Amino acid sequence: MSFDPLNILLLAVALVVFWRLRSVLGSRTGTEKSPLDLFGSKRGPQDASGTVTRLPEPPPVPANDLGDREPPPPVWKGYAEAGSTLAEALGRMADNDTTFTPRAFVEGAKLAYEMIIDAFAKGDKPALKNLLSKEVFDGFSRAIDARVSQGQRVESRFVGVDKATIQQASLVARKASITMEFISELISATYDKAGEVIDGDPKEIRQVTDVWTFEREVGSRDPNWKLVATGAPA
Repeated sequence: MSFDPLNILLLAVALVVFWRLRSVLGSRTGTEKSPLDLFGSKRGPQDASGTVTRLPEPPPVPANDLGDREPPPPVWKGYAEAGSTLAEALGRMADNDTTFTPRAFVEGAKLAYEMIIDAFAKGDKPALKNLLSKEVFDGFSRAIDARVSQGQRVESRFVGVDKATIQQASLVARKASITMEFISELISATYDKAGEVIDGDPKEIRQVTDVWTFEREVGSRDPNWKLVATGAPA
């Protein structure tokens, strides 16, 4: 069998091109995962393959129309009064973190609130650990351990959040802090070893008010805020 030198040369060139493309583009394994993001810092929805789904771009604005456009409202509008300390703090957070908006934060905080209430009732420490500061986690963990040692169990069903309001906010150095007031409805009952209800009512919807403070390091790769303090309304 004879070999054509030209064919061999073409094959070699094709192999070089293939390996150079592979080194530049890389390859996906399909196992890449995004971190849990409760507070809306992602820039766009993704499909199952991990590819960013781009939303349609708005049409370009003619140059002669630019002067007729009103500037966008301040980021704090609808969440704070103009000139207030709260408005100033929210504005500074947005200036230092382009992914931050009060609206996304409030929606994420409501979801985190529900998840924490549910995980605490179930005694699910792993779920709590990712959402709480060390100090708050240690307190929740001790309460769960005490409940278990006494043979108690909690049955809880979250009905919904009636109201979630930003009360305070601050940005000191790179640490952002936001205090929220939640007014929610839930059904909860605590049972003793014998199965008797010792607290709450398994058939009654109760309204609960909680004041929680979340913190996050601005610029951190972790998009989530963590619960650092809990309390009741003043």
